[in-house]
Amino acid sequence: MGFLIANLKESIAVKIMSKKIVKPSSPTPTHLQTYNLSFFDQLAIRMHVPIVLLYHNLNNSITDELLEESLSETLTHVYPSAGRINMDRHVIDCLDQGVVYIAAKVNCRLDDFLEHAPKEIDLANHFWPQGIKDVDDNDFANTPPVFVQVTRFECGGLALSLAAEHITVDGFTNMKFIYEWAKVCRLRIPSTEINFFNYQLGEIFPARDTSRILKPLATLGKQKDIKYVAKRFVFDEASISKIRDKIANSTVSGVLRFKPSRVEMITALLWRTLIRASQAKNGRLRPCLMSFPVNLRGKASVPTLANSYGNFVVEVPVIFIPNETMFELHNLIALIRDATEKTIVFSAKASNDELVSMAANLYNMTQELETSEEVDEFTCSSLCRFPMKEADFGLGKPCWMTFGLRRSQVFWLYDAGCGSSIAAQVDLKESLMHYFEHDKDLENFTTFIN
Repeated sequence: MGFLIANLKESIAVKIMSKKIVKPSSPTPTHLQTYNLSFFDQLAIRMHVPIVLLYHNLNNSITDELLEESLSETLTHVYPSAGRINMDRHVIDCLDQGVVYIAAKVNCRLDDFLEHAPKEIDLANHFWPQGIKDVDDNDFANTPPVFVQVTRFECGGLALSLAAEHITVDGFTNMKFIYEWAKVCRLRIPSTEINFFNYQLGEIFPARDTSRILKPLATLGKQKDIKYVAKRFVFDEASISKIRDKIANSTVSGVLRFKPSRVEMITALLWRTLIRASQAKNGRLRPCLMSFPVNLRGKASVPTLANSYGNFVVEVPVIFIPNETMFELHNLIALIRDATEKTIVFSAKASNDELVSMAANLYNMTQELETSEEVDEFTCSSLCRFPMKEADFGLGKPCWMTFGLRRSQVFWLYDAGCGSSIAAQVDLKESLMHYFEHDKDLENFTTFIN
């Protein structure tokens, strides 16, 4: 049985039951055993990024054997995920080395966890694949690109966590992998019928000598001795309508000549809240850089890459500068739309070389801004309309989810509940979170913190 909710934080313990390597169900053909990473993969940070999905499984109908078997079938198609990155970081050797699969159990009930977790999101960190925080992402030869852990609760229910190496996949690839694996598990699809990625990115945008075109990574030196915490905020349809009304009432002069999307409005609201939180902490407004990832699939002038495996994203830098940037919500929305729209319009017409140049320029702009200790920085990663909410392994849809490794400031936006509601998981430096979560706008426009 579970124990008192008040004791959950102190008492929760995960026990590893088994740890094994799961390989593709069929050998990877010789002509596919070398997968070329792309230039866009070279832009990604070396880091295994965990996702945690929680499911009700009252009768334990989904066994580890079934999950392993369906994962093995899926890996037959997604063969780079079962390989190892070559030391030059240009190639994945696809020799069916396999992914790590960990089976575990936790000493609490799912219902107890779900009652307590909304106020303590980081309780879900217990379900990350064992040892993922200590993975040496430079030890390519011995480090699988993917780690999976399935943790079972007392009296049914499970937490499924997958952590994938970012230099091999982006958010789109990761979410689609989980969704398709779930479908294979639920529908018992054989490997011969699995075909949902193409693998041409490395051929069309080959890896190159980045020392000639990219600035050195600027963020590594800033990560020491910084604690990050996460909170979750929900914007339901009524909250989103209130934000839209506020924007409409403040733009009588016609500043906005377009209807902002849900993501643009919530991103601007969170961004402004972060800027004010920094002002409250530091006693003055500071410049604030937001990196806004734009998925180029379906937007770039290469239609064959709509379902490409790997990284096919550019991070568009949007900057707030005190005394230069207008601070109202509609001003920030216009800033976000202008920066992303320019990128999308250019990408639709650009040649392959022009896309590489654009990506390198955006990367360098971000690195240059991040070198300053006087600039606050964060990323807004929208996972809205990604299929993870539909990842049904035969247990129904996930009832709760969390993201990320708590190593940087990120706003994770994703579809929540039914209708057009959006949840925002906010990962911030602990020193900022107190100011952030008590901002009046955030309290006025979020339905609840959950």
